Amino acid sequence: MKLGLNLGYWQRNADDATETVLAAERLGYDSVWTAEAYGSDVFTPLAWYGARTSRIRLGTSIAQMSARTPVTTAMTAMTLDHLTGGRLLLGVGASGPQVVEGWYGQPFARPLARTREYVEIMRKVWRRADPVTNDGPHYPLPLPGGLGKPLKLITHPLRRDIPVYLGAEGPKNVALAAEIAQGWLPLFAFPTKIEEMYGEALAARDPGFEIAAMVMVVISDDVKAALNGVKMMLTLYIGGMGARQRNFHADIIGRMGYAEAAERIQALYLRGRKDEAFQAIPDELADGISLVGPPGRIKERLELWRASPVTSLLVMGPRDEESLTTVRDLVLG
Repeated sequence: MKLGLNLGYWQRNADDATETVLAAERLGYDSVWTAEAYGSDVFTPLAWYGARTSRIRLGTSIAQMSARTPVTTAMTAMTLDHLTGGRLLLGVGASGPQVVEGWYGQPFARPLARTREYVEIMRKVWRRADPVTNDGPHYPLPLPGGLGKPLKLITHPLRRDIPVYLGAEGPKNVALAAEIAQGWLPLFAFPTKIEEMYGEALAARDPGFEIAAMVMVVISDDVKAALNGVKMMLTLYIGGMGARQRNFHADIIGRMGYAEAAERIQALYLRGRKDEAFQAIPDELADGISLVGPPGRIKERLELWRASPVTSLLVMGPRDEESLTTVRDLVLG
């Protein structure tokens, strides 16, 4: 199993994570990942850390498709891949209607079809076989009825096959990832439930297909307090990160077998009763998607992840070198 570090969103008042990334590289972590929502972008922090490292792979988790046209993402990925010696792992995703329509002012309809078209255009850009054209309805190239003509990327990519990962939560999205991408980035993964939830969707994946699961890690002798940290994160995602009528995070928790809890959590959160929403998170759910407690407990629970289809653990939480070392020793032996 590979080990990566997920830094999440860059925050203005947060410390520069360069020392954390350098420590992860020294300790043998395979990758480091950044994120974006409606704050910092995903590529700038990654370029910052990439300029200060030499080996660790650099992942976007995720670059939101509606934030950029496919060719813009392809150019940005190509440039960053070149500058870092071929270390980029490009995670992309559709996000959700609140962000897509409310922040980017783009339509959210047909996310699967848009994703397929988006990835196909990026690969045309990188291959440079012909000037890029696209007849699809979402990203027509050139723009019909205009003065544009098909163009070819000026710069030769370092790699014409930059690995693409899809951030996906629904079974159809996961099946699309297995079909067209090199990897899948699940936000919430419950290792003992992955086969039940996604076995059919993942059945056609290639042997080298990566499942890089984000998992919150809290090293503490106080298991209850550690679980509370996970529950705080779940309260926000289930309760507030989505529209009342369409919340993909709540949906995935429902498919894990906690549909009634997810509905109650969202309802309480949207009524402003956030403390009650927090109390409604089942301990079993928080424990199932995370690794918390003293090292011995985490080591024991790691066996559930090793027995699952997950190929990489992208740990969220540890930042100091001592904690990173403990996680490294537990995961990589």
